[in-house]
Amino acid sequence: MITNVQNYFGPETIYLWLNFGVLPLWISLIFFPNSKISLVFISSIFLPIIFSSIYIYIAYTLIINGENLFDIFDLYIGIRNLHELFSNDNFLLIFWVHFLGLNLFLGTWLSKDASRYSVPGILNGVFLILIYFTGLLGLVVYWFFKIFYAKKISLYD
Repeated sequence: MITNVQNYFGPETIYLWLNFGVLPLWISLIFFPNSKISLVFISSIFLPIIFSSIYIYIAYTLIINGENLFDIFDLYIGIRNLHELFSNDNFLLIFWVHFLGLNLFLGTWLSKDASRYSVPGILNGVFLILIYFTGLLGLVVYWFFKIFYAKKISLYD
């Protein structure tokens, strides 16, 4: 049975499920940021549990395939090591889960912060789309616009 699960949930399938799975969450954040759906599915422990389970499954797959999980630390040695590490689909997928999860967390934070400072919904949607595609660049753009709505500059919250 575990072999059947591994055959179905290969890196390509997980990648597609992740990409299609986060779209409704982002759409909910953009169009219905304060809805019950957003609060339950995005702002709760639900997503970290899902993403952590995927991490664990991919790590399990790496171990079963005889990969050394400690090879992941080689990425800090140089860019060539990072390139070599990313040539393995499972290691690349771990980083993709990381990217999607953190961007979604960042989008959730931005949505709550924008509502606290009464940033208009259309601008909030633009910032969320920027975060979806660019991550931290979207946060920096939001921060500059937030100065006008908060009427102050603060380097921390």
